[in-house]
Amino acid sequence: MFIINNYVTAVILCIITMLCWGSWGNTQKMSSKHWRFELFYWDYVLGMFFLSLLSALTLGSIGQEGRPFFEDLALVESSNILSALIGGVVFNAGNILLSASIAIAGMSVAFPVGVGIALVLGVVINYLALQQGDPILLFGGVGLVLLAIVLNALAYRGKKKETKDEGAATTGLWLALLAGVLMAFFYRFIAASMDLSDFRHPEVGKMTPYSAFFIFSLGVVLSNILFNTILIKRPFVGEPSSYKAYFSASLYNHIPGFLGGVIWGVGNAFNLVAAGIAGTAISYGLGQGATLVAALWGVFVWKEFKGASPRINGYLLLMFLFFIVGIITIIYAGAI
Repeated sequence: MFIINNYVTAVILCIITMLCWGSWGNTQKMSSKHWRFELFYWDYVLGMFFLSLLSALTLGSIGQEGRPFFEDLALVESSNILSALIGGVVFNAGNILLSASIAIAGMSVAFPVGVGIALVLGVVINYLALQQGDPILLFGGVGLVLLAIVLNALAYRGKKKETKDEGAATTGLWLALLAGVLMAFFYRFIAASMDLSDFRHPEVGKMTPYSAFFIFSLGVVLSNILFNTILIKRPFVGEPSSYKAYFSASLYNHIPGFLGGVIWGVGNAFNLVAAGIAGTAISYGLGQGATLVAALWGVFVWKEFKGASPRINGYLLLMFLFFIVGIITIIYAGAI
């Protein structure tokens, strides 16, 4: 299977993760005018599952190093399968809330607040489990990201006050906060199912990154039957929809969501591979630098803060500055 050998390559893969995890939300924005996010989300989940299987059958099965996908699955212990499945369930609960926040508040708020919280808590959780990287630099970078999250929340609340839409502001922020707390924990369950110390000769019973991603995605699909069915009938905002609307839609409606899931999946596959070299705290932390990427999309492409006052724009400028310095600090923490 495809395995990397050095920290520089691991950082490159994490940067690809950052771009993928920060960009999939564009597909939701693209379809939001004619396709409810609850229906979009089913296509997203199916796209992620497809990518996990494709990566397992290609990158996870080629080459002479490590165990190929089917051999790896045959040797996995049930406790590790359960761990990866739980990771999928926890991720899915958080990501549905994040998608709802995107629909209400936009990418430039949902990602910095929701995924930013996930970054801060997730780095702490993963570092406690596997202490790799300079802790002072690592948590210093996390602290800068936390300041960026606070500034983003202030900018969003300030803009909503200016437009007298504080009710939507509160709902969007709360959904993002809840999403962040849930998403902080999913990565730990996947990491626990793998032998992070040696992908070439993994411990019997533990999984390789590709098998872990596939089982994780299966957990997402299975939990989505419950979570998204409830949400379709009882949405956070707007009128209820139905599976009839989903299956009667044209291919044009389904493509963006499926593409969004594939984009997120590419990032996750590379991130799990990088974790064997960079460690879970740094790999996860860099991947969740997606907050910066999504904020850039939201502010400069989707114009979600168009017409904001100079004070609000000042908050946004400081937010970007703290995010950039924080991410660079996290990268450097793993190089020492």
